[in-house]
Amino acid sequence: MSQQPLVIDDDYTGEVTPGGPAQRRTVPGATIVKLSVGPMDNNTYLVTDSATGRSVFLDAANEPELLTRFLAEHAPKLELIITTHQHWDHWQGLEAVAASTGVPTAAHPLDAEPLPVTPDRLLMEGDTVAVGELGLEVIHLSGHTPGSIALVLTEAGTGRHHIFTGDSLFPGGLGKTADAEKFASLYDDVDTKLFGRFGDDTVIYPGHGKDTTLGAERPHLAEWRARGW
Repeated sequence: MSQQPLVIDDDYTGEVTPGGPAQRRTVPGATIVKLSVGPMDNNTYLVTDSATGRSVFLDAANEPELLTRFLAEHAPKLELIITTHQHWDHWQGLEAVAASTGVPTAAHPLDAEPLPVTPDRLLMEGDTVAVGELGLEVIHLSGHTPGSIALVLTEAGTGRHHIFTGDSLFPGGLGKTADAEKFASLYDDVDTKLFGRFGDDTVIYPGHGKDTTLGAERPHLAEWRARGW
């Protein structure tokens, strides 16, 4: 008996749950599909260039059979699987998904060693991941892990930004860090590389939970620094 097609809701709220429908946001030049998988409610993201249909997938976190079926149905021109950082909950499905799709993988070199497959491409600060006519800028955010990265999508025509932050930035604060030194590193990177560069309308897509904007979080930066998390 064939499985039912995966449901994608076009009424995008940014709030998805494991076992529930994915959500699709359409922006000038691209679509973003958000799907949550696994017991840790990991967000995965499929970014597709509207002009060519070419796609990139972020964080094959869990439920590899579901992700493989999802990508087969909705990403026939998938070109790359990116892992935002080395923590195990973000790559449990990576080996199986990469094998079943035959698609190359990518990560920052400082987080590459723990991954179950050796990345075909190493992503550094300032690199651009080409996806059809789109380009996703790579930003290195050190602190949650040594090689955490964010990916920046810029809307065609409007210039508005959409940033996939992994576990480095969430609604309400930064990602977890092991000590004061790592917190300071992450705070400084997020402050200068994200808040210092991008406008308040920039949408943040984290590795778990709901989306936010830089404008919603900016008033709390001093509070985060003072509390140290």
